[in-house]
Parts: sequence; structure tokens; C-alpha cells
Amino acid sequence: MAKEKSTYVCSECGGTSPRWLGKCPHCGAWNSLVETAAQPAAAPSKNRLAQPAAFVALAQTSEVTTLSEIEAADVARASTGIEELDRVLGGGIVEGAVVLIGGDPGIGKSTLLLQALDALERGGLETLYVTGEESGAQIALRARRLGLDGSQVQVLAEIQLEKILATLAERQPSVAVIDSIQTVYSDQLTSAPGSVAQVRECAAHLTRAAKASGIAIVLVGHVTKEGALAGPRVLEHMVDTVLYFEGETHSAFRLVRAIKNRFGAVNEIGVFAMTERGLRGVANPSAIFLSQHSEPVPGSCVLVTLEGTRPMLVEIQALVDSGGPSPRRLSVGLDRDRLAMLLAVLHRHAGVACMDQDVFVNAVGGVRISEPAADLAVILAIASSLRGKALPSGFIAFGEVGLAGEVRPAPRGQERLKEAAKLGFSIAVVPKANAPKKAVEGLTIHPIERVEEAIELLRQLQ
Repeated sequence: MAKEKSTYVCSECGGTSPRWLGKCPHCGAWNSLVETAAQPAAAPSKNRLAQPAAFVALAQTSEVTTLSEIEAADVARASTGIEELDRVLGGGIVEGAVVLIGGDPGIGKSTLLLQALDALERGGLETLYVTGEESGAQIALRARRLGLDGSQVQVLAEIQLEKILATLAERQPSVAVIDSIQTVYSDQLTSAPGSVAQVRECAAHLTRAAKASGIAIVLVGHVTKEGALAGPRVLEHMVDTVLYFEGETHSAFRLVRAIKNRFGAVNEIGVFAMTERGLRGVANPSAIFLSQHSEPVPGSCVLVTLEGTRPMLVEIQALVDSGGPSPRRLSVGLDRDRLAMLLAVLHRHAGVACMDQDVFVNAVGGVRISEPAADLAVILAIASSLRGKALPSGFIAFGEVGLAGEVRPAPRGQERLKEAAKLGFSIAVVPKANAPKKAVEGLTIHPIERVEEAIELLRQLQ
């Protein structure tokens, strides 16, 4: 079979060119030509109003129905054998789903997926591990290091797309891992593996194969220096689920966060600990985000945050120190711009000035908090550090702070309070709208409406 020639399509106007040019000959846009596989030309129709053959075929095989006539059913899921990974996926692997997982080199993507495939294989599902970056011997060494002796996971060392698709069609595994999508290339394109055209075309063919055959495919993706998935943005739109592997190289803990999930909740996280035998799920993640102080220390406030469907307790630490003519504002794990806004609200509405002080705020454990419900805990930690007096033992807080000084409610406040009470906390400062109608056993709740009320309550409790 003769190799099909590729063509170049302008991303701005859609015009084509037989070869790459720096400037589109149709619209004049620079660097807009992207290599694509050439499509065979259709025979010209004598009737200029005739519909294209693709539309005719589509009309013959599809029917228009109303939503009420479509029978909706829950999708079947296969457990990966790793509870934290199942949580992020929404309950397990879905038949025909395409999952994209990205993360820094060496963070544990291949380790986690190899463990998951082994558990699925032991559960009776046929699996396939396609490796494009390592040899089969390297995968076997990793399996023995993880204690997966006697694993029946099938391994294929291949980077050519056509051979991978042929193997998937022949073997028909239930779950397949492609490690990684940036190493796969198609013969139909002349560009090198990892280029925008190759990544887009290979991902599109693999996605089409997954939907047609019901094979669940997991794509491993590289990330850029900024931490975003490498390749075209359309790669994330194409797949069903996008997972990010987060973690610091000096820490043994890893987070897997769902950014997109068509079969479950987004912003769900799974917490793992890296051990000699691979990644292990952390049953109580709040424990790793709370520092173990023998006595309460100034500048520390525990926040009940919400990650997906899971309430977690995270310690917020603040350090306020005398600064120079240009005081610094630095935050780790929190939005720095929001920190500057909270300092302005604290000064304007509560009379607490930090204009000549350096302010440092840190979320313990390397977790990143994006929800505004962390505002109240940040303000109380800053006020505690500035006064040099610690908050009471067993103290927690949450709530969003507005520019007018009001404290707004946080979503699912009841679940946050129940989680705090379950872990032994006894004092809670929450927005008035989040105060429960029934008392929470073991928890004294102080509802507030304004920032100045929170600062006054802080003085009474210290």
C-alpha cells in the first residue's frame, strides 16, 4: 500500500498547501500551517446542490430522537483496585473511556498505572501496557521492584500508531495504557513524534478506536515547564478525563487531581504516598496537611477545605515580620493576589494594619487551595501572627471574605463541620449562613457576619 502524502492546513482560514510555508498563501497568517493527513479527493458531482457523501451516509445511519425517548443508564465501571485512583476517576474505569494523565518526569505516573493494570488483570480483565519510552525489560524490572511478581499484564514496546491499533484490534484488551502519547507517530505524517500534528492525529485515532471497540485507553502525557500538558489544547478536549499528577520532589506524598471528567466530579483529588513498593493510597489525607505541634503556636489556623467531594483539614500558617520600605507578600499554595486583597480588607474594616510588615502565608503539605473559603482562615492566621498569640487548641475556620468586609458562606458547610468534629476539633468560626440548625456534638460553633466580628472574637478566645 502506497504511503499517503500529507498536506498542510491553515489554522486561521482553513486553506491548504502541498508543502509547509511560513506564511499562508490564502490569508497571509504567519506560522499557521499545520501538517495533516491528506484526504482522498472525492469524485466531482454533476449536481452542484447534491449533498456530500459523508452527509448522505450519516443521514442513513442516524435518527433524530427526543431526550425523553433516550433511555439513560448508569455506566458500568471496573475498579482499578486502588481506592484513591477510583475516587478521582469517579468510581473506576469506564468501558470505552479515554483518560489522559500528565505530570512531571519521575513523579510516579508509570508506577501507578502499572499497579492499576496488575490489579485489573488479577480481577479478570485483560490488559495491555504499550511502552514507547522504555523497553520490556525495564518494565519487568519495575514490576519486580513493586512486588508484582508473576504479573500477567501484557507488554508491547512499540511507537508506530498503525501497529498499536492492529494489536488492540487483535488482542481486544479491556484496558490499555499508552506510555506516552508524545512518543507515538503515524506513517501518514512526515513530522517527528511529539509534534503538534502527530500528537493530535494519534490521539484522535486512539480515541476513535476506544469508542468503536469499547477498550478503555489511558494516555500518559508529558508536561511543559509551566506544568501544562504538552501538545495541542485539543488533546484535552478530545479525551473523557484529564488527570494531573502533582507533588514535590522532596516530599513522599503525591496528589492526583481531576481537571475534567465526563463520568464523575471534577476537582476530585486522590492522595498517595510513595513507598518502596510503589504508590499507596492515604486513607486520612487530613493527617498529612496538619503539622504536629506539641502546643498551639502563633500564626497557625486550621482550614476545612473542600476538594471535589472530600472535605479535608489543612493547616494555614502565616508569618508577619517587620519589613523595609517595600514589604513583601508571599504565599505558597494560595493565590498571592488574593492575599493582597485580604490584607487591604483586614486594614480597612478591622483596623489591623500590615502595610509596613512582610507577610508570608503557607498551606502545609504542599497542597494548592483555590477556593475562596480559605479567606477567613488566612485572615485569622495573619492576625494571630501579628499579635504573637496562638489560637486555641482544636480551632478551625472557613468562609469567604468580600471587599465590603462581609463573611460569605462556603458550599457544603455541614459536611465540613462534621469532618472537623470527627477529627476531634472543638471550636469553629464559620459564616452565619453556615451555622447548623442542630448542634454538632463536641463542636462549639461561633457564627459571624463580618471580618471585625472575627477579629474581636479572636481577641476574646486568646
